Amino acid sequence: MKILLTGNMGYIGPCVIDQLKSSYPDSSIIGYDMGYFAHCITGAPVLPETRLDVQYFADMRDISSDVLQDVYAVVHLAGISNDPMGNAFEEVTTDINLKSSVRLAELSKECGVKKFIFASSCSVYGFAEGGPRKEEDELNPLTAYARSKIGTEQEIEHLASDDFVITSLRFATACGMSERLRLDLVLNDFVAGAVTSNQITILSDGTPWRPLIHIEDMARAIDWGISRAADSGGAFLAVNTGSDEWNYQVKDLAEAVAEVMPGVEISINKDAMPDKRSYKVDFTKFRTLAPDYQPKVDLISAVKGLKDGLENMNFDVKNFRNSHFMRLKVLTHLREIKVLNDELKW
Repeated sequence: MKILLTGNMGYIGPCVIDQLKSSYPDSSIIGYDMGYFAHCITGAPVLPETRLDVQYFADMRDISSDVLQDVYAVVHLAGISNDPMGNAFEEVTTDINLKSSVRLAELSKECGVKKFIFASSCSVYGFAEGGPRKEEDELNPLTAYARSKIGTEQEIEHLASDDFVITSLRFATACGMSERLRLDLVLNDFVAGAVTSNQITILSDGTPWRPLIHIEDMARAIDWGISRAADSGGAFLAVNTGSDEWNYQVKDLAEAVAEVMPGVEISINKDAMPDKRSYKVDFTKFRTLAPDYQPKVDLISAVKGLKDGLENMNFDVKNFRNSHFMRLKVLTHLREIKVLNDELKW
């Protein structure tokens, strides 16, 4: 069995590789990535891609059917991966995250791929007052990134069939230690601040709600998407992916870090403008359909894993918000040294 993993050289890719190799040891895992963040290795003993069978360094906008020959499942992670990058490169975000994703799904179906797993996002709910958001609730995508995710869902839904099962995993906010660690994620940011300066700086007033999920549990959900049959949720399924227990206010996350690392000071910006990205999410459907693939990592374990990982790296970058641990900073630097153009092409 062949599995194509796009965007494998990002934050969660190495963890997904390990999950797929464990679940499908006789399969051939193919990576496809532009390589923007290939050099952003954090604590990895070897290049994570050595665990793959094939690695393509190529642009999603140029993918051809040759790559999809005899592929059973496509796991589509590739994309401009957060709100700041989406805002800075809005047109490119539409091209890569939306147009290229739709084209990949179309090519996949034409080439006989059976399973298509799309990494979507709970950010499609934007600002949502009231109770936790269910999949059928009104959407409120506030950013180019969020609009690209829901746009892709809407464009590929009609492609689904019993022979081409599409699972759109609306992931909660990612967290956890990785061999390509990002610190432009709320929990990761807090732990990095605690490790380097014994301080956590909350840029908002701490009240916004965020659902979180550990990258190991994201990988498990992707595994479920590969195994899911059309009669379990439908040929096309968009599903909130995470756990009800992981709906937290931002200030609660900071307090969890301080619990693991006593003496850490928490600074809250009480004068901050209201953060429009605030939502709780209902994960009942995922819990019902995927009982054997439910999240296992709890918040304290996630904090400890990040703390241990950073300390093992001897991490001491106090100004990490201006470092290559922030994805937007990496892309900005690559453009400044003129190895990427305005369209983010090499």
